[in-house]
Amino acid sequence: MRILVTGSSGLIGSYVFEKLRDKHEVFGLDLKPSLHTTIIGDIRDYDLVEKIVGSIDIVIHCAAQTSVAKSVEDPLFDAENNVIGTLNLLEAARKSRRLKRFVYISSAAVYGVPGYLPIDEDHPCRSISPYGVSKLAGEFYARIFHELYKVPTVCIRPFNVYGRGQDPRSPYSGIISRFLDRISRGLPLVIYGDGWQTRDFIHVSDVADMIIIAIECEEAAGEVFNCGTGREVSINELARIMLSISGRNIEIEYSDSRPGDVRRSYADTRKAERILGFKPKISLEEGLKELLDSGL
Repeated sequence: MRILVTGSSGLIGSYVFEKLRDKHEVFGLDLKPSLHTTIIGDIRDYDLVEKIVGSIDIVIHCAAQTSVAKSVEDPLFDAENNVIGTLNLLEAARKSRRLKRFVYISSAAVYGVPGYLPIDEDHPCRSISPYGVSKLAGEFYARIFHELYKVPTVCIRPFNVYGRGQDPRSPYSGIISRFLDRISRGLPLVIYGDGWQTRDFIHVSDVADMIIIAIECEEAAGEVFNCGTGREVSINELARIMLSISGRNIEIEYSDSRPGDVRRSYADTRKAERILGFKPKISLEEGLKELLDSGL
């Protein structure tokens, strides 16, 4: 099949590209040149998008403005990328006569502050940032294009994704890559707040596997899935695990908590397991050891 991966230079997009390239003809669309970018272009350019999608069987839409902070500073830029860019791709998919599946990579940020735990797909979506709102808007467009125009869409909501290739200097990077960077430099790990806030960390390889399953599963069309492990891990526990694996004697420093920081979050993964048969393969300890051994 001919598969288009948007955001192919990013963490998720690059892993999906690598996993599919041996069996399929894969095209990577991104603004940033990389080993996984075969087409340099902007998803906000509808004419370009329509031209590309017209010859594609599968669209895996990973491209996005992913910084919550950036979305707060410039919500219009966020919407142009995450709403208009997604709508361009969906409209091109609607006009295509050959498209078999459109996979939209959303975010757990659509949920906002959890009202209950674990968070299932029916949890109210009350995003607390323009980024979360824009990702949710993309989901609504995907659902409408599925219901009105029969575009076979699937929406996936990754929780806290980590893996080799994240840049710790990037504002988009997660706590794991920042901890790795500081461990490699022998600097104290900085934790905001008391460290008992929790997250659900999932390895990017598992995220890519779930995306590929969603391509092939007929029952997935029109559905929304959480992509997590179902394991609730505190930031204190994460720091302890990483320091233990590294064997480094490094201090932990606590700083003021950040406004709007979600206290607890982890995924209910039963729907993905029931419909997709998906279970993560890489434990947090295994994934962290791989990162620490590779030096990022």
